Amino acid sequence: MKAPLPTLIAVLLGAALAPAAMASCGSAFCTVNTNWTAESASAEASSSFDLRYESINQDQPYSGSDRVAIGQVAHHHDEVSTFNRNLLASYSHNFGSGWGLTVSAPLGQRNHQHVHNHHGAKLGEEWRFTELGDVRVSGRYQLLEADNPLAPSFAGVTFGLKLPSGKIDKQNDAGSVAERSLQPGTGTTDLLLGGYYHRKLVAADASWFVQGQYQQALNSHANYKPGAQTGLDVGVRKGVGEKLAVLLQLNLLHKSADSGSEAEPADSGGRFAFLSPGVAYALTGNMQLYGFVQQPLYRHVNGVQLTAPRAFLIGVSGRL
Repeated sequence: MKAPLPTLIAVLLGAALAPAAMASCGSAFCTVNTNWTAESASAEASSSFDLRYESINQDQPYSGSDRVAIGQVAHHHDEVSTFNRNLLASYSHNFGSGWGLTVSAPLGQRNHQHVHNHHGAKLGEEWRFTELGDVRVSGRYQLLEADNPLAPSFAGVTFGLKLPSGKIDKQNDAGSVAERSLQPGTGTTDLLLGGYYHRKLVAADASWFVQGQYQQALNSHANYKPGAQTGLDVGVRKGVGEKLAVLLQLNLLHKSADSGSEAEPADSGGRFAFLSPGVAYALTGNMQLYGFVQQPLYRHVNGVQLTAPRAFLIGVSGRL
């Protein structure tokens, strides 16, 4: 039996979209895994799409595991806030025989503010831009399938690349180039490796999954190399009606410090845990609407970094 596309989406979209980018200036993506919400909408489809919109207002400076006031810890720059609006589009195709492919691209709108401490003067600086980010190409191969009609399960591996398609030289109106961790792209090609397990409980109209992914830059570019990331997502889905389902995820992320003369190794990297409740609604037999709220459970950052009290995500997915 050929693997249903929901499993494909569970692997590929998670591999393409789940990693978060967190740094001192506050650029970010949600770590919510949006794959499996398409379960009823995309079954048996050979191709599918996912379009999600994120809102992340990072206005809480943290040092270690503690919230601090702006400028409380002396720095060359006192980070104030970063307002992130992300639109992520993804196309997925199932080739059969266990193979699949997803291509995803983000469009980010970012408004960043910080205070530049210059010889005793406090100078406010701001960057505003809307730009395409780094494209991701991800594949998967299904290793195991348990053909139990009451509890089908699937397991496999994911692999792919994050490509250096986003700009790394955005400036503000004064001509100042933004910090590298704020830029739309990293300039590096990153390796993506992961694995997943998915089980559906037909009688209970429920399912659950676990997925892990590792991301590592294969090179540095213009004296900057982003830190490696390891993520783990665990989630459950429970139908509560013919078209409505409730969702819950635990999203864990560990990010190493960035490196290079253009990086901020002392103020990048950390450990994060998020709880992400959500709902999904089948608009038609081929399309599903979903939404999540991501709430941090634990934050421990290196140095001083901006974090968000919560993040919001809505999206639509379906078959083509």
